[in-house]
Amino acid sequence: MKDLLFPENGWIEITPRIQIPSSKDQSWLFKASSLASKWLGRDEVPDVLKLLSINSSIFWPWLHFASKLMPYGKLSSRISELIILRVAWLCRCRYEWGQHIEIGQRRAKLTEQDIFNISKGYTAFQDEKEKSIILACDQLTLNNFIEQNNWDTLNNHLNTSQIIELQMLIGHYSMLAGVINSSGLQLEYSIENNLQEFYRRIQNL
Repeated sequence: MKDLLFPENGWIEITPRIQIPSSKDQSWLFKASSLASKWLGRDEVPDVLKLLSINSSIFWPWLHFASKLMPYGKLSSRISELIILRVAWLCRCRYEWGQHIEIGQRRAKLTEQDIFNISKGYTAFQDEKEKSIILACDQLTLNNFIEQNNWDTLNNHLNTSQIIELQMLIGHYSMLAGVINSSGLQLEYSIENNLQEFYRRIQNL
């Protein structure tokens, strides 16, 4: 089954450029750590973490930083997942999109309609808060600037600490999407199957 949803110009999909380390090639410290996979409710460590662990001096500080945004941030899990999925869409990052459809539905209880709306953009949202957050994703990802009118709307719904986190979360997942896209990381088999099941469920939306 082909993807039913794809951004303008399609997903960025290339032949993998970096080989994911096998279990025997991973450091004992990485193999001993199950923290990252527990955050995501996974029995197995996602390939994106294996990829980033190749550079261990960056990996461990990054993992600590990333955890402060998701799942231990000040924003609700629903808002965080709306942001991550919109950024994945804008950055044409199929790996991030597929991973966070699974995470968003399980962790944040996103519905099929929620995810379909994310693909359509801020005009598909009725809730003013969520509309302004999706628009902030668009403005910050595409123009590196949140327009004043939308900034004022965000201030009506979020405190200053949450707005800083929102901006950092958008920027972080945009950065991560670039690494994933350029490395040619492919969805894991189980997550690919979940993505295709999702597309089967939304055929009539």
